[in-house]
Amino acid sequence: MKQIQIPGLRQGVSQLIMGSDYFTPDNFDQVRANMAAYEAIGGNTIDTAFIYWGGQSEKAIGMWLEERGNRGTFNVWTKGGHPNQNGPQVNRTAIYNELMTSLERLRTDYVDLYALHRDDVNVPVGHIMEALNEHMEAGRVLAIGASNWTKERLEEANRYAADHGLRGFDFNSPNLSLAKAQDPYWADCISVDEELLNWHERTELPLFSWSAQARGFFTGRFTPEDRSDADLVRVFYNDDNWERYYRAEKLGREKGVSTIQIALAYVLNQSFPTAAIIGARNEAEFQSCREGADIRLTDEDIRWLDLRTR
Repeated sequence: MKQIQIPGLRQGVSQLIMGSDYFTPDNFDQVRANMAAYEAIGGNTIDTAFIYWGGQSEKAIGMWLEERGNRGTFNVWTKGGHPNQNGPQVNRTAIYNELMTSLERLRTDYVDLYALHRDDVNVPVGHIMEALNEHMEAGRVLAIGASNWTKERLEEANRYAADHGLRGFDFNSPNLSLAKAQDPYWADCISVDEELLNWHERTELPLFSWSAQARGFFTGRFTPEDRSDADLVRVFYNDDNWERYYRAEKLGREKGVSTIQIALAYVLNQSFPTAAIIGARNEAEFQSCREGADIRLTDEDIRWLDLRTR
């Protein structure tokens, strides 16, 4: 599987990143089985967060890492800074407290990748970048990123880092999918629009996409007339997205692959480095993702799928 090279990491990041928002110690047999299936398709990076299942996801991953006994060959990515009942948690103290708790849960003394789940625009970006760099200097974090930050704040953060001899963000993690979100998944979430897409094309900053397959929009289970999933309707149902679906379906027939595999290939064949977080839970889904990652699309395919050409 293709890998993305990130400064500071001991190995590249596989283009398919394992999502763990359903991992808990209580379903550890499933965790073990799915991680074995994920590694079998060439994956080497797992995504989690301080908030997932109240920390149970991190605890399950820690159990798996300890059982596996080979921490140095697998990338662990966790996130902090998600708002809670006390408001945004993006400041030096909150970042420190959450990261130290995450490390304890994960049973490791460092994470390969660390991202801020949200931003707090009321905190000067310099304060945030200095705090993150302190953890990199201490060896607790090897690379840093942002999730659901605006283009403007990303630019400001990396400009501050460059001006002050610090490491800037090594990656960005918004939602990128062939179906374009017309309404945010959740408050303050960022989905890639044309402006952000152009920015990534220009800067070539790696992008790790969540909900890369648009929550099942391309599975074939839904039609414009089927409005049973209110959340999917709210986020994705419009004429342009259905046209993208039909184009992915057509291209899939031509290539002998499924519509949803074309949707995944769209994310992984951008002109800048991209990876996709996957939520596969059985052998067939893992193989489908692997086959989707192997599909090669041209720039013309990408632009046509995205309605930039007719």
